[in-house]
Amino acid sequence: MDNTATAPAAGQSGIVLPVTSFSRVVDRFIGWVGEVASALWLVLVLVIVVQVVARYAFGTGSIAMEELQWHLYAIGFMLGLSFTDMRERNVRIDVLAERFSQRKRLWIEMFGLVLLFLPFTIFVMWAAIPFFWSSYQLNETSAAAGGLPYRWFLKSFIVTAFALLVLVGLSRLTRVWAALAARN
Repeated sequence: MDNTATAPAAGQSGIVLPVTSFSRVVDRFIGWVGEVASALWLVLVLVIVVQVVARYAFGTGSIAMEELQWHLYAIGFMLGLSFTDMRERNVRIDVLAERFSQRKRLWIEMFGLVLLFLPFTIFVMWAAIPFFWSSYQLNETSAAAGGLPYRWFLKSFIVTAFALLVLVGLSRLTRVWAALAARN
């Protein structure tokens, strides 16, 4: 299913952006990531139901199942960030910008991407790599007896989530640039 727009349309921000070749590829990929993240919520619900039934019907519990719940939640949330941003479902406060012309809004969007969004996401991704790598080298596991192994796997999603956000930011930047170029 292709979730990309074929003609320029205003998103939640109210900015009309054309689709570029790069943004089309990124949007398709991020759409697939969003589908995976959505499927994780179903898996999470099933794990919770199994855990509740095991606890209350059979009087048994599992630390691994408890940890699996928050691992699935964390992974689903982190993967969903890029999809949310791509679809402009994030919180935006454009009280002043809504009164500006499209051209001025495009410039604000570009500067926001270049000076705020991309540097922040690149910094977090860069800072998360040693965090993940240290965990991987130590083969970090849960501190709880009976907990899950491979804690590094969960930490790798911090890097993944912010790498995906960088892709979304670059995609949006190409669209903003194309919109500005079309207005000249």
